[in-house]
Amino acid sequence: MAVGLGHYLTVSAILLTLGVLGIFLNRKNVIVILMSVELILLSVTLNLVAFSATLGDLTGQVFAMLILTVAAAEAAIGLAIVVIYFRNRGTIEVEEISTLKG
Repeated sequence: MAVGLGHYLTVSAILLTLGVLGIFLNRKNVIVILMSVELILLSVTLNLVAFSATLGDLTGQVFAMLILTVAAAEAAIGLAIVVIYFRNRGTIEVEEISTLKG
């Protein structure tokens, strides 16, 4: 049995659903929110690569590499901010972080 476009789109839909649920159901932990954003970006990347391979065009794969680069930078900077904040405040709960609003 060959793996077709529908299989890739199903996996991508599952990743997107898990990412959205992770953001909306867990609003207490910043790390889980960052991981959920990564899942959403991976879902989009999987869609781009699947359609690119199906259509025989490399444009989707180029955009996928750009998305992966942005996702890696976002994860590194986000994690660095969370680590610095944890060192200063001792917690990374979202309710505590919202007190930084001016």
